[in-house]
Amino acid sequence: MNSLLVKSPKLLHRMFPKRVWAVPKETKNVYLTFDDGPIPEVTPWVLELLRAYHAQATFFCIGNNIQKHPALLKRIIVEGHTIGNHTFHHLNGWQTESSKYLTDVLMAEAEIEALSEGRREQSESQKTTTKKLFRPPYGKLTGKQSRILQKKGYHIIMWSVLSGDFNAKLSEEKCLQNVIKNIRPGSIVVFHDSVKSEKNLRYVLPKVLDFLNKNHLVSKGL
Repeated sequence: MNSLLVKSPKLLHRMFPKRVWAVPKETKNVYLTFDDGPIPEVTPWVLELLRAYHAQATFFCIGNNIQKHPALLKRIIVEGHTIGNHTFHHLNGWQTESSKYLTDVLMAEAEIEALSEGRREQSESQKTTTKKLFRPPYGKLTGKQSRILQKKGYHIIMWSVLSGDFNAKLSEEKCLQNVIKNIRPGSIVVFHDSVKSEKNLRYVLPKVLDFLNKNHLVSKGL
């Protein structure tokens, strides 16, 4: 999706109504999400900051990074955040044959499942359901891929607000304004816990969390 589209257009919401673009606005909750981790250079800092603000979030993790840094995935889980699937190799769905794409998603799922057994057992004992969340890298997913994943039980999570932290051409302040000018109750906001996004993220995230506190908004996991 074009990085200049900070807010997801309503037309896309109507075209793809089975994808999740926002959460109903009954509460003052917002939903901060972090794509492309976990990595040791950035993810621990994000977790520490979220803990300092008593905020929860959702991490859409790349399977290859989980395999390299399993302790970080476990830490995300232990600290009460939600995990989502972001494929194993960060594939572009528009450029990938559907069977290959599904295989890649399932590879990432296997990594997540292997490290999430404790949480799953706890959920079963408490009679709760652990949702399977998926976000397509680049926001690019074909209709066929979408239908296959939904039949597999995945909720396809898109976004309301794109911070643009990954875009080196955007200033730190522009990334911040992208978020605080557009965030509303129920918004799903995209950040990236990646080296590429680190400079912007380290500037933006503390200020966004301050903004949420001052406006009585609460960051929750999906």
